[in-house]
Amino acid sequence: MIFYEEILKEFQKQKVKYVLVGGVAVNLLGLMRSTADLDILVEMSSENLSKIVRILKKKGYKVKQPVDPMQICNREVRKDWIVHKHMKAFNFYKDAEFKEVDIIIDSPVSFEQAQKELLYVKAGDIKLPVISLNHLIKMKNKAGREVDRLDVQELKRLKKCKENQ
Repeated sequence: MIFYEEILKEFQKQKVKYVLVGGVAVNLLGLMRSTADLDILVEMSSENLSKIVRILKKKGYKVKQPVDPMQICNREVRKDWIVHKHMKAFNFYKDAEFKEVDIIIDSPVSFEQAQKELLYVKAGDIKLPVISLNHLIKMKNKAGREVDRLDVQELKRLKKCKENQ
C-alpha cells in the first residue's frame, strides 16, 4: 500500500483530473525524498474541484483555513486568495493520521501544460499521473525553498542520467 492510496484510488474511480507534484512526485520519479504531504495540481473546473473537496471531506479531511472548502471552486475567490493572501495551495489535513493534501492553486505550470508531458508511474495496483521532470524542476525553482533547491539539483542529475541512457 502506498501513502494516500485511499484518496488516489477514489480520485481514479471518480475520474478526478489531477497530477502528482511535490515530494511524492520526486519519489515516484526515482529519487529518495522524505515527505509527509500530498501535493496535487488539478484541473481548475468547478466540477473537478468539487469532486476533490467531496472526496477529501468523505475521507475525514478538514481545511486549515476558516472558510467553506467549496469556495475553492470559485475562480474569483481563488484569485483573491492568491493576490491578497499570497496563497499557493489550499490545504486539507487529517489530524489523527498526520496527513495533509495540498491543492496547488498558484503554479508556474498549469494543469493543462502538465498534461502535455504527463508520466504514469505504477505504484502497487494503480497507475499514477506524475508531472514531468522538466515541469517539476520549473515548479521547484519557482518555490525557492532550500528543500526545493536541493530537489532541483537531484532532479537535474536524474534528467541527465535519463538523457544519457
